[in-house]
Amino acid sequence: MTDLTTIAFDIETTGFETDDELTVAGFDSAVSSRVFLNTGGTTPPAALADQINNTLQTPVQLSYHDTEQELLTELTTFTTSTLTQRDAKLVAYNGERWNGGFDLPFLRTRLCTHGLEWPFGTLPYVDVMDVFEKRFNTSEDTLEGVYGELIGSGLNDLDPFADSREAVTAWEKVHMSA
Repeated sequence: MTDLTTIAFDIETTGFETDDELTVAGFDSAVSSRVFLNTGGTTPPAALADQINNTLQTPVQLSYHDTEQELLTELTTFTTSTLTQRDAKLVAYNGERWNGGFDLPFLRTRLCTHGLEWPFGTLPYVDVMDVFEKRFNTSEDTLEGVYGELIGSGLNDLDPFADSREAVTAWEKVHMSA
C-alpha cells in the first residue's frame, strides 16, 4: 500500500449563498503551501508574500487573481497538473461529509457557474470534522472552536480578523470602493 501525502485544503468565501464568491483557496502540506487569492481587481500590498513567508516555517506560494474565474482556472490547473499527479490525499474540516459540508459543494457550484470542470475527481479525500467530533468528544462546530477545546486558545493570533464575517466585511469594503 502506498502512503499518501496529506494535503490540507480550505477556502474562504464572501458568504454561503450560490452567488457568493470564492476569495481564497489554499493547499498546505508539510513541505510547502499554495494559496490563491482573489483580489477583485485591487492591488495587494507589495510585500504580502514576503510577510507571509517571514512568519511561517514552510514556504508559501501566493498567487493573485483579479477575478474569481481567474482564481478557479488557476486552481483547476494546479490541481490537475500537480496534486492529481502525486500520491496525495486532500484533507479538510467540514469540506464535505456524507450529511453535509461546505468547501467542496461551494467550490462545485462556483466551478459550474464559470463553466469549469471538477478537478478533484481522482484525488482521494478525507474530512476530519466527524473524527474530531466523535473521537475527541468536541462540542464545537467550528475549526477555531475545536482548536480551543483541544489545544487551547491563542492559535489564531496571526489572523487579523476576529471572525469570518469581519474578514468578509473587509474584503467587500475594499472591493466596493475600487
